[in-house]
Amino acid sequence: MAKVLILDRSKSMRNTLRERLEYEGFSTEAAEDETTAAQLCEKIPFDLILSETGCKVPDAGIPFIVLAGEGTIDSAVEAVRSGARDYLTKPIDMNRLLQSIHQTIDDPEEAAPAPAAPVRRRRTHNLHTEQIIGTSPQIERVREFIEKVAPCEARVLITGENGTGKELVARWLHAKSNRAAAPFVEVNCAAIPSELIESELFGHERGAFTSAIKQRRGKFEQADGGTLFMDEIGDMSLAAQAKVLRALQESKICRVGSDKDIDVNVRVIAATNKDLREEIRKGNFREDLYHRIGVLVIRVPALREHPGDIPLLADHFIHSIAAEYNTPAKKIDEEAMDALQQMPWSGNIRELRNVIERLIILSDKNITLEDVEAYC
Repeated sequence: MAKVLILDRSKSMRNTLRERLEYEGFSTEAAEDETTAAQLCEKIPFDLILSETGCKVPDAGIPFIVLAGEGTIDSAVEAVRSGARDYLTKPIDMNRLLQSIHQTIDDPEEAAPAPAAPVRRRRTHNLHTEQIIGTSPQIERVREFIEKVAPCEARVLITGENGTGKELVARWLHAKSNRAAAPFVEVNCAAIPSELIESELFGHERGAFTSAIKQRRGKFEQADGGTLFMDEIGDMSLAAQAKVLRALQESKICRVGSDKDIDVNVRVIAATNKDLREEIRKGNFREDLYHRIGVLVIRVPALREHPGDIPLLADHFIHSIAAEYNTPAKKIDEEAMDALQQMPWSGNIRELRNVIERLIILSDKNITLEDVEAYC
């Protein structure tokens, strides 16, 4: 079992990271200052340290990842120079963090790159929430909505097709809110089996069911004081919907296997690619829950509705992907760009990024019309 030391001045952040990492099978210890961290490193052979910016990592030859409260170019450069394996900003994207942890622990050679290491793909992480790219009226309306709505506490329902950027809108609503310094916790309601969704959202007590070997806090508790992003909420079971409705009505949750209510202060932002009114008509979604989560509704447009933004998006993806692969950015010929703008993009912005990545890998110096016709 890999051992991880969490060095962070925030008690809530230490607890959140410990619980999630232990749930993922890691052994963890936590320290609120450098002295405690150094003492723990003398006693325990850690495989990795997660360190808040401003905290000096014990000089024990242990690979470390920096978690920044507010990312800047200078702090990122300093982190890399000091030997950090990765640099992530808060609110932490747990999926990215777990990927980085596994890469660090599972590939020790990567942790100490040789001076003449061959070119390899490397993941870079934004120093802030990724920008919303585009100048079309449709995208401008999304930005205006975020500016107006983010500072209030009202719940928001984000609708739109898969791949349009609903999660990015949710992250900006959080980043521009008064809760920006608190956790942003996300849960994909479609990815969790119906029999586990209640435990995931509300937590469970030890012994609540066969595999509940210890008490666990759910997403609502993890997001206390911050924002809970419930993606694909239209795929949630009716039983879970009833409990979510109660949590929103009373600002209380109850862990599975417990009869004790726990107060939670959470702003819920939900997203779906479904027509919830149609789901209500079919009996698949509760109308009272719809009115609770849809105080404010924003639709994120499909890419085919604003093709004029494709050149900006393509340029953004070209440079970010080239940075990941540590290769020079390629240019797209005008005819190739025209062809990209004519495509239907059923997978929206996510599909466009995948296509750009494919073209960067398979094309020569420039991306030509022939490349687009051959590989798209």
